[in-house]
Amino acid sequence: MKSEKSLIIIGFILISVIWGSTWLAIKIGLESISPFYGIALRFSIASLILFLILKLRNEKIPFDKNSILLYLNLAVLSFSFPFALVYWGEQYIASGLASVLFGVYPFMVAIGSHLFLKSEKLNVYKSFGIVFGFIGIVLIFWSDIKFGKSNICGMIAILASTIMQAASLVMLKRVSHQISPTSLTFGGMFLSLFFIYPMALLFEDFSKLIFDAKGVYSILYLGTFGTVMTFVVYYWLMKRVEIVYLSLVSFVTPVLAVLLGTILLQEKLSQSVFFGAAFVLIGILIANLKDIKIVLKDRMTNFQI
Repeated sequence: MKSEKSLIIIGFILISVIWGSTWLAIKIGLESISPFYGIALRFSIASLILFLILKLRNEKIPFDKNSILLYLNLAVLSFSFPFALVYWGEQYIASGLASVLFGVYPFMVAIGSHLFLKSEKLNVYKSFGIVFGFIGIVLIFWSDIKFGKSNICGMIAILASTIMQAASLVMLKRVSHQISPTSLTFGGMFLSLFFIYPMALLFEDFSKLIFDAKGVYSILYLGTFGTVMTFVVYYWLMKRVEIVYLSLVSFVTPVLAVLLGTILLQEKLSQSVFFGAAFVLIGILIANLKDIKIVLKDRMTNFQI
């Protein structure tokens, strides 16, 4: 039990750090490869790696009716259209505003879990934690948010992506299944290619893609670490923690993205970033306060014995 708790903490840190770095990788990759083709190539590499892992493990991929419905749920609501909306939307709005809009994700997950998951009702700790975390994201990117100059379509695209991904996570958590995280990720990702490639062929010119070092390394990193490793861990965590806690990753990743941008791209850190990061950390602490109290109480009881 203790070892599983340690793995849960490690898993949360892992996906937070890697997804925090993917914003930088996407930004670099978009200089060479267009959005839809970038997603298609990223998911193609990820699907191939996942398939090889499944073969090496001799793990059979479930193809019954219920499993296919789960794969379709992920393909439509988690991978293809949501990623396309994020990539497309970021071309027209500031990255800071995009991050703030994506910070709505925990709110969407919290509402969905409260309405449709009996075991994951909202409490005071979760509510205040989410609010504090969102305030932190707004503070971090306050100087970049220019609502008056932003493209409304880009903003709607990011918000639509958060709603779709939140709905997918709640639906997936609600349905009881025994599919392994690797099979689940592969099934959803592979089916998503049947939506992404037509979008790329229809809206983008393949001849304009530049397969230079930046583009290739970006796609390889996003396909392996940014997709295979993170989503397998993400769906493993989904079975073990409340999805509201899992959604708080979207508060951590922008903080890490800002830090990486400062370190690798020599971007300047403003004072608001430190205030914002503090709010994010306080928010996560508050959201988990009930569980922390239980752990401390158990430890105190054991100590007295």
